Amino acid sequence: MKNRFFFSLAVGFLFFVQSCGISKSLHHQPQLTGFNATVPVVKKQSNNVFTSENNFLLKNKQNLWELYVEGDPLERGLAMGSLTDSLLKKQEHIFFSKINDLVPSKFKQKLLRNFLKWYNRKLYLNVTEEYKAEIYGISEYTSHDYDNIAPRYLRSLYLHGAHDIGHALQDLALVGCSSFAAWGEKSEDGSLILGRNFDFYVGDDFAKDKIIAFIKPKQGYPFMMVTWAGMIGVVSGMNTEGLTVTINAGKSKIPLIAKTPISILTREILQYAKNCDEAIAIAKKRKVFVSESIMVGSANDKKALLIEVSPNNFGVYEVSNNNQLLCSNHFQSDNLKFNDRNLYQITNSHSKYRYDRMRELFDENQKITPEIAASILRNKDGLNNLPLGFGNEKALNQLIAHHAVIFKPEQRLVWVSSNPYQLGEMVCYDLNKVFENRNNNDSIVSLQQEKLNIPQDPFVKSMGYKNYESFRIEDHLMDAFLEDKKELPFEFAKNYQSLNPDYWGVYYKIGLYFYKKNEYQQAQLHFEKALTKEITTLPEKQKIEMYLKKIKRKAS
Repeated sequence: MKNRFFFSLAVGFLFFVQSCGISKSLHHQPQLTGFNATVPVVKKQSNNVFTSENNFLLKNKQNLWELYVEGDPLERGLAMGSLTDSLLKKQEHIFFSKINDLVPSKFKQKLLRNFLKWYNRKLYLNVTEEYKAEIYGISEYTSHDYDNIAPRYLRSLYLHGAHDIGHALQDLALVGCSSFAAWGEKSEDGSLILGRNFDFYVGDDFAKDKIIAFIKPKQGYPFMMVTWAGMIGVVSGMNTEGLTVTINAGKSKIPLIAKTPISILTREILQYAKNCDEAIAIAKKRKVFVSESIMVGSANDKKALLIEVSPNNFGVYEVSNNNQLLCSNHFQSDNLKFNDRNLYQITNSHSKYRYDRMRELFDENQKITPEIAASILRNKDGLNNLPLGFGNEKALNQLIAHHAVIFKPEQRLVWVSSNPYQLGEMVCYDLNKVFENRNNNDSIVSLQQEKLNIPQDPFVKSMGYKNYESFRIEDHLMDAFLEDKKELPFEFAKNYQSLNPDYWGVYYKIGLYFYKKNEYQQAQLHFEKALTKEITTLPEKQKIEMYLKKIKRKAS
């Protein structure tokens, strides 16, 4: 009876999602009339340099891909797709393989596919024709291997809402980004400087092929963004007017329908706004489906502010009588800071801890320079320089970042980190020089301003880094021991904990292993040791305290 009930429920759900107004979205095609539909011809100059007309893709010595594209929306999309063809297929494979790992059941995959079709049924109405045409151009170069999920164009469109859907359904806001800005007396030369860590992790393979894209659209301002193949939305970027955007997730309720993806909104701001007022006006026009802080830096206004958006609210936060702005993953504007979800976020997540650590580091540094900004973004310690253990999400540098970026908008300078994480050499670009009189007779060389690059973090050469990389391998093994209830090899626990001795998790996991084996005395020792470390969130700390209470009850 139970199996029959669940089968009926599943059939009913499938019928429901197929009949709830998704037909139009499944058959939707973007308006392409009037755009240049010429199929690009790509020339391979070497294994690391590809050209097509005035567009090109090259891999620099820091292993960052530099992409230059210009033209109308479809023209840009086709150029991006053709130049990044192999990277595009690779990223798609990585992403959908991850889904297969998470949802191995074919039946559940079918349910998920139908859910996404239903959930995204209004997405096409909330993305402008310009960006749909660009996405369509890229989608022409995606693989047919995943057509069972959705046709190539719709699949590419859906992927632009993946960050928002994951944020809403899996609460990925708890993996936090950190950003800051300084100007006036707080910066070295008085001009605006901003920095940010984008702590977005879909696996090591996903982060390997970062793209620094330089886009010269027929309408709007030329701009740069840090991205990956297939992504036209913006998570970190600056335009030639010296306007910058970065995004930090906030606490969201689960929405019932997809609207404008945050990265598409920030793309529109970057392409069409030259100052803070224009950025705010664009943000007010769009309906979003998750909560996010958008830090906007403006060379024209010589300041930075936060645009805080949510499905049902909107706020702007500016500092008064101050020349620094800090942002983690909770809201600060009057309209959103007293929201129940935001208060929960402040109490239960590591957002406020990272915010306080940024403030502490700002207090220690009178003037923020690009080098000091890099050191703040790379900082691995907690408040009062407390060792947190490597990979602790309370750290500004959680050793998972997809990238770090530093902007000097008034000079049109940007620094982008290279692997590993955000620890590698930070590569400098000058937007004035990138877009100045570029033509296809130019030699294809890296666009970086090498003399202004910031050296890699010395930590990369340390024993601590080597141990951390070993710890990550051992940590996956530890998870497997817990999941499969396998016998822990002798000496494993000691070695595992020695690789990352300041990190609470190595004691918690060993304690959990012994708890599951009913070896309560050993479990208690490790749980108590974990409580002496800086635990990531309040719920995690409470979980350990709960296990200790259970152990005491069993012992009595």
